[in-house]
Amino acid sequence: MISYQYCPVCKGEDFQNILSAKDYTVSGEEFPVTHCKNCTLRFTQDVPDSMSIGKYYASDSYISHSDTQTGLVNKLYHFIRKKTLQDKKNLISISTGKQTGKILDVGCGTGAFLHTMKQGGWQCTGIEPDDAARIKAAELYGVQPLAAEELFTLPENTFDAITLWHVLEHVHELEKYAVQLRELLAPGGTLFIAVPNYTSYDAVYYKKYWAAYDVPRHLYHFSPASMKLLAENHGLVIQNVKPMWFDSFYVSILSEKYKTGRGNMLRAFYIGLKSNLKTLRNKEKCSSLIYVISKA
Repeated sequence: MISYQYCPVCKGEDFQNILSAKDYTVSGEEFPVTHCKNCTLRFTQDVPDSMSIGKYYASDSYISHSDTQTGLVNKLYHFIRKKTLQDKKNLISISTGKQTGKILDVGCGTGAFLHTMKQGGWQCTGIEPDDAARIKAAELYGVQPLAAEELFTLPENTFDAITLWHVLEHVHELEKYAVQLRELLAPGGTLFIAVPNYTSYDAVYYKKYWAAYDVPRHLYHFSPASMKLLAENHGLVIQNVKPMWFDSFYVSILSEKYKTGRGNMLRAFYIGLKSNLKTLRNKEKCSSLIYVISKA
């Protein structure tokens, strides 16, 4: 079990437990979430270490590993994913200035994004810690992801684009990953990191029921300020921030279920819409954000 004695981003020791969140996916256990008063990172306390956390991913409803389409929420996820995969591909081409190149997807799950990029002519490498997800990726798309530890054996200055789509919040060795990701970027390469944003309206509205806390799988809960500091600490610069518009609706649907015990689709849609409308005034208020990052 890991209990942080200092903030994983700024190393500060001035923090407090801000809420207790429940694992609605697997265990039903509750975990404290701590707020750093210095850099505003939030992080989950008393989490299983990297050798013990696997059982908290062992659920057919954990969509990034199972690719399940069971249930309305998962069907909705797959419907929207068809568009978001193309949106991500377009963002990468625009941000890198390349139509093809070498791409690394860390936490590639069952391989849908890598499949999209491969079809577009990119040379693709995937990293995925979950054995079952790697098998599913091979079955579905002919993708052969590498195991997590192989990230640290890849050659430096190799990739024109590196992507982590809702992955960084899961990694136990945050600093080690940040250092390695920078090393793997080719000259002029671009890093894309998508993470939930607890400063969004839907997070503030749902509080401890906000589905994107997703304890204990999510070890860290980033604000824009804490993500900027993490980048700066490792010789990286955030060049752009892009909202993920659909996440507010998906997360609100799950959060509504957690809060009320049933799915109120109308209210969830209203909260998701209201969250996005607030994002029109400040894009850093979206439920999830993509940070487009380069070497300093």
